[in-house]
Amino acid sequence: MKTNFQSPQQFFRQRRLRLGIVLAILLVIYGVSMVLVNFQTLASLMQVPAGLIWLFKNFIPTERSISYLGPILYQLWRTLIVAVSSTICASLLGLILAILGAKTTSPLPGLRLVIRFGASLLRNIPVVAWAMILLFSFKQSDFTGFLALFFMTLGYLTRAFTETIEDLDGEKLQALQAVGANYFQCVFCGVLPEVASTLTSWVLYMIENNLRDATLVGILTGTGVGFLFNHYFKSFRYDAAGLIVLLIAVLVICLELTSTQIRRAIA
Repeated sequence: MKTNFQSPQQFFRQRRLRLGIVLAILLVIYGVSMVLVNFQTLASLMQVPAGLIWLFKNFIPTERSISYLGPILYQLWRTLIVAVSSTICASLLGLILAILGAKTTSPLPGLRLVIRFGASLLRNIPVVAWAMILLFSFKQSDFTGFLALFFMTLGYLTRAFTETIEDLDGEKLQALQAVGANYFQCVFCGVLPEVASTLTSWVLYMIENNLRDATLVGILTGTGVGFLFNHYFKSFRYDAAGLIVLLIAVLVICLELTSTQIRRAIA
């Protein structure tokens, strides 16, 4: 009986061949795209050093930008509140929808399909598009930014929570049902305790992500630190705009460190 034995040399040769084919296809796609949009790679790369020099020369915070620190911190606080509140509200509703939409906990198959379709629809609409759509109905306000972040986060977390719940071992739920536990007892005693740490990690991740998105949404809705950045940028006060970017980066890093500590504590 013959066995197809492949030597290590042949295995690595085939892997290099596949990798070479993939790289060649990517290069062809890049070349065709470059021709179609008339993009000049070398000319653009030559302009990178000058652009970086201008950036570091103008966007470095100065002593004058310190005088804007008060309004910047106030608007940054408002942006943080919008990001956190929209995430918390979306996570609570998303958890309910995920329980109703997961295969292991859904009471109705038809309801599961509706929830999955709605979550995919909400998740695939960019937050900028949400902000522009809601802007016509709710005007420029913090509530418009809240809703834009809320709808996008609701779709994202509903999908993530649903997949997390479906990854659970169904034997525990079957054991609870065998001893006479009702639907709510199975959910609160068999599902939520098992997925609590994972769901918390998703919520913390979305808070970090929404803080960055809230800055962009603020430019469109005329609120928060995004609006202040746009105002300073258009007023050619680049040092103040650079201070805003620096403070946002510091706040995001602090949130990431805090999230890491929380994840370790609940792991």
